[in-house]
Amino acid sequence: MPEVDPDDRLNAQQATAEQFNTSIYFSDRLPSGEQGPELSVIPAGLFEMGSTPHEHGHHHQEAPQHYVAIRQPFAIGRYAVTAAQFEAFRQATHWHLRDDLIWSKGNKPVMNIRISDARLFLQWLSDETGETYRLPTEAEWEYATRAGSTTPFHFGNEVSCKEIHFDALSPYQESQKKKWYMPRCFPMPVSIEVGSKPANIWGLHEVHGNVWEYTESPWTNSHINANRDGSADKNNTSSWYVTKGGSWFDGAIHARSAARKRRSFDEMDTNLGFRVLRELG
Repeated sequence: MPEVDPDDRLNAQQATAEQFNTSIYFSDRLPSGEQGPELSVIPAGLFEMGSTPHEHGHHHQEAPQHYVAIRQPFAIGRYAVTAAQFEAFRQATHWHLRDDLIWSKGNKPVMNIRISDARLFLQWLSDETGETYRLPTEAEWEYATRAGSTTPFHFGNEVSCKEIHFDALSPYQESQKKKWYMPRCFPMPVSIEVGSKPANIWGLHEVHGNVWEYTESPWTNSHINANRDGSADKNNTSSWYVTKGGSWFDGAIHARSAARKRRSFDEMDTNLGFRVLRELG
């Protein structure tokens, strides 16, 4: 499947925003007067999910590569949910914050929360706005991240620490070409503020690197029998979930659009967060 022309991607996004009488980027107002997470409109479309064995970093769990038709447009967070946004939820709901865990602050991604905590935040956001917020499925996440691209990263076939935040000791192109190499940037073993790295063409920041992001999709060992409409398998009762995006703790190969990692339903980590999806129409 050929890569979609950048102008066509932007035109589709603009047309979808006009269809729903909104801006390309928007946020819902909360009763407190504050704004909810900033969102980006994602048009419907067709894409190839997963990777082929020829892609550097490919894992059998990303196969087989297959077509997915996203038939319903949606809006997705331009950034991972921040510590400040989660704190507003905590204060409003008296969600228990454990003193024995490390917490991020301000505009860094919220961390050390379970997927159940993310869902509580999303339900609160839905109740506050009257709209439907949820986690994206794995297919919706990858579709929004690729934004019409077919390369390992939406930036192309090569990336550096200028574009994504990953473990600098495990770069992408150097690791596949050289046995010995010097890192191009100083390792930073911590997440960075959202919006620090360039966005993809649909306006999403840090979909590659920084923190792994929860999806609504239960874990599968491959894409065999994956739903071709981008929905999660509701018959899958696994206690593991798919996370996407890689993190500051992982090498660049784990930040590819197709890369995926399983995480337990009760797992918490300093490199694990989430991004909201808001349904349209």
